[in-house]
Amino acid sequence: MFKRDRWDEILEALNANKLRTAMTAFGVAWGIFILVVLLALTNGLRNGVLKDFGDFATNSMFMWTQGTSKPYKGLPKGRYFNYKIDDVAAIKSQIPSLKYVSPRNQLGGFRGNNNVVRGTKTGAFEIYGDYPEYIKQQPMDVIQGRFISYSDIDAKRKICVIGAGVVKGLYDKGEKTLGTYIKINGVNFLVVGTFKMSNSQGNSEEEASTIYIPFTTFGQAFNRGDRVGWMAITAEDNVPITTVKQQVFDLMKSRHKVHPDDDRAIGHFDLAEEFGRINGLFTILAFVGYFVGILVLASGIIGINNIMLIVVKERTKEIGIRRALGATPWMVKGQILQESLILTILSGMVGVSFAAIIIWGMNAVLDSVGEVENFANPSVDISVILTALLILVVSGLLAGLIPANGATKMKPVDALRVE
Repeated sequence: MFKRDRWDEILEALNANKLRTAMTAFGVAWGIFILVVLLALTNGLRNGVLKDFGDFATNSMFMWTQGTSKPYKGLPKGRYFNYKIDDVAAIKSQIPSLKYVSPRNQLGGFRGNNNVVRGTKTGAFEIYGDYPEYIKQQPMDVIQGRFISYSDIDAKRKICVIGAGVVKGLYDKGEKTLGTYIKINGVNFLVVGTFKMSNSQGNSEEEASTIYIPFTTFGQAFNRGDRVGWMAITAEDNVPITTVKQQVFDLMKSRHKVHPDDDRAIGHFDLAEEFGRINGLFTILAFVGYFVGILVLASGIIGINNIMLIVVKERTKEIGIRRALGATPWMVKGQILQESLILTILSGMVGVSFAAIIIWGMNAVLDSVGEVENFANPSVDISVILTALLILVVSGLLAGLIPANGATKMKPVDALRVE
């Protein structure tokens, strides 16, 4: 246990050569500082990149059609085909491990030609024809009103849910939105809800400039019939979409007379696979952060080890007197280890404190300049701090172990002879 006398001895030993102690402590502080800051930067990159996924269900994929690359059953190579609404029902019935299968159609774009009119105001916005379950795949905050319902789908109602960017572009500040009409490509739609993304991803301006209408209404109003532009498919939570997507492809190929080996006819983007790949990359980066930080920290620990060797040599006669007065080897070893441990932990905490200041400064700068591409909220959680503390304790013990063992091997008579 630490008694007052022991504290006084430790402080006296550390103050005996202040410059030497400060330089040694700097090595440990710098090592732990590098470790924490590297992990914070890695988390900042991870947060920035994963923000592009937003809140979209990561166990999902998007699937669309492309030109065939092989002739099949009398049909030529290079043939184009479209998904139909019946394909959605077939996928749901034949592949039960899927949670959501959402057919989608799209019109226009927020950087395209003006396609929406309200009074004297016009704008170019993304128009999507969707089913109600899409809000479960891409969560969004409905600010006013509601999202699309199945009664809208069945009745093919000309209603729409508009993003915050659409409200800003077509309405005056404070103006009522619910119950008003906007005209999309010449067709009037009743506004029944407004929304914003619950976690902005990708291009936030594009997301805010989005309008959702019922899928069936989209097909009727814009002459799409039962055609499906693409599908957003989410698997059950315990079933990776990557393991079942081939079943979906095979089913679509058989329904549209596509060669079973034609892998180019169906385009897809596996969000789960991409998410796993990015997570794996940042796991490697975190490992590199730990590796580099521990290497830098090791140089500081070697410095403490050398200092403790010098301290033991300088106090050889003192150790001999302690042994002669009855101090056990463990008492001597304990004092050396405690001095090494205190020096390591104090200097390490200084490094952690400076790292915390730097991390706080980075977040303050990010808050002031706004969103930075692929970088957001650099931080470390409590587990990293606890890991750093554990590393410091182990390092302190290791740094003092060799000097402590050397001190206990000295015979009192030999120690007293040293001048």
